[in-house]
Amino acid sequence: MSSPDQLELLFDVQPNGAPASAPQLGGATGASPLQPTPPKPLYPDAPPPSGPAGEPLLTLSPNASSRVPTPCPDPLPPGARWREVPTEQQPIGFVLLRSRRRSIGFVVTDDGLRVTAPNWVTLAQVDDAVREKSRWILAKLREWHARKQQLAMAHTRWLPGGELPYLGKRIVIGVSGDSRQAYLSGNAEAPQDGDTLWLALPSSADQGRIRDSAQAWLQQRAGAWFGARLAHFLQISGLKISRWRLSSAATRWGSCTSDGNIMLNWRLIHFAPAIIDYVIAHELAHLREMNHSQDFWREVGQILPGFEDAKNILRRHDPASLPQF
Repeated sequence: MSSPDQLELLFDVQPNGAPASAPQLGGATGASPLQPTPPKPLYPDAPPPSGPAGEPLLTLSPNASSRVPTPCPDPLPPGARWREVPTEQQPIGFVLLRSRRRSIGFVVTDDGLRVTAPNWVTLAQVDDAVREKSRWILAKLREWHARKQQLAMAHTRWLPGGELPYLGKRIVIGVSGDSRQAYLSGNAEAPQDGDTLWLALPSSADQGRIRDSAQAWLQQRAGAWFGARLAHFLQISGLKISRWRLSSAATRWGSCTSDGNIMLNWRLIHFAPAIIDYVIAHELAHLREMNHSQDFWREVGQILPGFEDAKNILRRHDPASLPQF
């Protein structure tokens, strides 16, 4: 990150260096972050997808949480400590450093959030400052996470040990000649960074075979995930569609026709569940409003309240920026 996002919280200071009052927060505020969504139930009557290539689809229970990761860097900077503060949106973890400065400074660096506070400011005051500016902090952390994700997507290598984005996490490519089909070492419904996608290939497989095998697995997961989420949103909205299918479009994430046919780009499976939900809600809203008017966006908000952050994150990406197959 070439220019870290910063926010400074100023204090009035008495001659002896002690604070004259509790910290007064100032600085810019950001848009409200997407609120975390609890896991939603699935419904077995989802219209089946028509592709790709008739591959069998799996059943899973997606977790639609939109919490932004705030991992503890390893190692911590000299003299720093790791601290987590609960907020209305989610817990926020940060690196806390002490200094002789007169203000609390917030900086979002390549390692996440760093808070630098005067030596005489109490931990309770630091925590209060983090909570007071939690919306600004989470907005900046989401931007940071999206930039890291986009950069990671651009560096996918089709080799054992290469990494691949899946449902907002980074999974590792592996080959296992003793298995009959590809599988994820962790929970495919709730992947974690570092899980391994074991492909049913020999160790001598070239990059083309690894790429094609990974593509088949990702498309299979996309069909299952999107079908489950479509079923959920169709039930809560009362809308009906004719059919849906996966697409490999190079310029759009989804489409909806006036006769109720929906297409969803399978590469959305790279993104976190909240992003996928936004695209699905966007296309379903077109069933009532075949435009992008205020009425259309009002319809999107009725299907998926708080969609704005997911929309803004997706705008930084285009299908061409994702791993190419």
